[in-house]
Amino acid sequence: MLGILKNRFQGHMNLHPELQWADVENRLREKPDVMEVLRKMEKSGGEPDTIGFDKETGKLIFCDCAKESPSGRRSLCYDDEAFQKRTKNPPIGSAEKKAQEIGVLLLTEELYYRLQALGDFDLKTSSWISTPAEIRKQGGALFCEKRYGTVFTFHNGADSYYSVRGFRGYTLL
Repeated sequence: MLGILKNRFQGHMNLHPELQWADVENRLREKPDVMEVLRKMEKSGGEPDTIGFDKETGKLIFCDCAKESPSGRRSLCYDDEAFQKRTKNPPIGSAEKKAQEIGVLLLTEELYYRLQALGDFDLKTSSWISTPAEIRKQGGALFCEKRYGTVFTFHNGADSYYSVRGFRGYTLL
């Protein structure tokens, strides 16, 4: 996994121009539990890479950098509450539960836009993002995608699911 991460890091310097691989590798070696999370992200099609530092904590942000929403994490409704309510034609699961199983959080809207500022992602797919409680209480959830050179944030019923909608996750190191 370390070799995969190193090759990806070196091949996508535009995602983290202020970082050096040796510093990232040292942090990874200090936190084997994060390596397991990154393995799960990789296995489900996320192609994890770092996109720099979290401003508040100074920790590295590793997120799914696959060009499209990770292939192993699509056709999911937003959360388990929505999954339980969806009795007719239910999805295979929920984005929040799958994220929990992997050990990541759903990207926030801010992180999604930050990722999109570094490249073109979700040009054919869309990704659920962390949804504010006030929207979720009303049955909705948010997702993002990039079309026509513009990043869009949309809403849908939390119980909806589509074969091209998945989620992007992140973890801090």
